[in-house]
Amino acid sequence: MSRKHILGVATDASEISASDSRTARPRSMPLLGVARKERDPATKLTANIGNALREQNDRLGRAEEIERRLSEGQSVVDLDTAVVEPSFVQDRMSDDITGLLNSIEEQGQQVPILVRPHPDRPGRYQVAFGHRRLRVVAELGRTVKAVVRELSDEQLVVAQGQENNQREDLTYIEKARFAHQLNKQFSRDVVIAAMSVDKSNLSKMLLLVDALPPELIEAIGPAPGVGRPSWQQMVDLLEKVPSPLRVVEFAQSADVQHLASAQRFKSIFASLKPQRVPRGIPEVLSTPGGDRLAQVTQSKSKLEISIDKKATPEFAAFVMKYLPVLYEEYRSKENSNNGE
Repeated sequence: MSRKHILGVATDASEISASDSRTARPRSMPLLGVARKERDPATKLTANIGNALREQNDRLGRAEEIERRLSEGQSVVDLDTAVVEPSFVQDRMSDDITGLLNSIEEQGQQVPILVRPHPDRPGRYQVAFGHRRLRVVAELGRTVKAVVRELSDEQLVVAQGQENNQREDLTYIEKARFAHQLNKQFSRDVVIAAMSVDKSNLSKMLLLVDALPPELIEAIGPAPGVGRPSWQQMVDLLEKVPSPLRVVEFAQSADVQHLASAQRFKSIFASLKPQRVPRGIPEVLSTPGGDRLAQVTQSKSKLEISIDKKATPEFAAFVMKYLPVLYEEYRSKENSNNGE
């Protein structure tokens, strides 16, 4: 029996032919009902910088294609932004809309947003995706182009999550935080469908967010370029800190907050690393008359005596000659004190 996706599109593995499974298997796109081919694993391993840049452009293209396909066969309406509310689950932490604002101001809104009739407030709407475009057109004082669909709460968050996954411009911590919020309200199956991750990776996301103080995540922000391994290292370091509250206070300080988000992460991460015990400040060893003999540096494990051979070459030679004699004298006294 064919298993239906939460948005009503069949995703049963039996619908995929044996020949397809030997090559690149198409994956059903529940939001659109279209297939997308997975990249061959070998391609992933051999991808170079040029491929990565092309993939980034492809992702943006696929995201726009998602929204265009949504509008096919459906009415695109102009809505007053005052009657459109954001989704009940926040996904982004960054508020920067400068680039998008400039683009829409010059070229207009090219792609509609997806909304549903508000479940509790007649005459109003709720965004599934397109929050940034909504903010931009509101700031420009224009109406927003939108596709209106009847969506349940589950369908809304799945649509929101899948659109974000196609764009892949959300950072790791934004995705993990979004998954964590969804997990409080929906079943694991819904969260997995929204995030397009397996159970193992979802569990890692949830455990990571649970281990970090919410105030610390907010203070750091989206941290573009910082992946799961770095966040996990921060969790491991934070577990060894006597007072996590002090770490949060440091993260919220003016000195840290003036930095860009990724730099805030690095600054806080560096503060959590165990500090090396600094070597002692060098001291000057002098004669009773004030003549400089040597520079002495002490640490927990070493005593270093540095003699300036240019200033007192004869003294340096003298110390080298008689240091073994001094050591033997020391051993002799030690032996006599021990009764030997």
